[in-house]
Amino acid sequence: MRVDIRKGFVDEPVDPELDLPKEIERLKKEKKAVILAHYYTTGEVQDIADFVGDSLALSQQAARTDAEIILFAGVHFMAETAKVLSPGKKVLIPDLNAGCSLAESCPADRFAAFRAAYPDHKVVAYVNTTVEMKALTDVTCTSSNAVQIVRSFPKEQKLIFAPDRNLGNYIKSVTGREDMVLWDGACHVHEEFSVERIAELKREHPRAKVLAHPECKAPVLLLADFVGSTAALLNFCGRDDAREYIVVTESGILHKMRRQYPDRTFIPAPPTDSSCGCNDCAFMKLVNLRKIYLTLKYELPEVVIDEEVRSRAERSIRAMLELSE
Repeated sequence: MRVDIRKGFVDEPVDPELDLPKEIERLKKEKKAVILAHYYTTGEVQDIADFVGDSLALSQQAARTDAEIILFAGVHFMAETAKVLSPGKKVLIPDLNAGCSLAESCPADRFAAFRAAYPDHKVVAYVNTTVEMKALTDVTCTSSNAVQIVRSFPKEQKLIFAPDRNLGNYIKSVTGREDMVLWDGACHVHEEFSVERIAELKREHPRAKVLAHPECKAPVLLLADFVGSTAALLNFCGRDDAREYIVVTESGILHKMRRQYPDRTFIPAPPTDSSCGCNDCAFMKLVNLRKIYLTLKYELPEVVIDEEVRSRAERSIRAMLELSE
């Protein structure tokens, strides 16, 4: 294994009277640290972060700072990406159990064997992958630039897209690249939305527009008024005149939407088999203020990546940045 999440997290009791946001701010300044929080973390985590956003954009922002420590409030692959782009900085992750169902659906060893069966294909891989998977990739992409990246290849160039079959099918529908080979992976959150439940919400809120992430299944996307990355969904609201939106992605984004557009109503689309009214990523919700405080205090767990793997993964990310300029 060439990625080492250094263990040793100190799971000690924290005084319930401790002002955690204040202590986190103190430790940040003391240790010259920056905190990144993904849109899918809880509202209290987003509120203490220096930057809130999608995973790659956050890693790029952190690389531009003079911080010596990056704490990524998110999941493993996000912290790995931060380390890829900031090899000279210490990168921390608050919870060792914060994995990603999509990234884990595409193990690097299995994908290497899969790729060997298509020797004349180039690999485009979604950023939601492990660093070892990125090291096997020709070009990384995000949900916002995936169509652009695929279109940058000549039509005669055969392609593999990994790991998300739903995002891959969406790209096929937009680009017409029907011969693109897809890895059979998916995000459990976006898999669980259903046409029936969203149709019910549309009947209850006839003036609401449906905003969906392209990781959703194709029948769900057919109901959407707008399909885009998390950041694109936010930006769409800024130029749109609707007052209500049904949001078909992980529920953490609603915190940012409601803060940014307090005069609008945002309705979370629920999963198929739940009455909770929203759809959460259990991994993202593992991160909390207590864990962030202890992680900063002890500077553990730390992400360490083998340099050969890191440099190969960086090449695939840099290739994407060059193509999307």
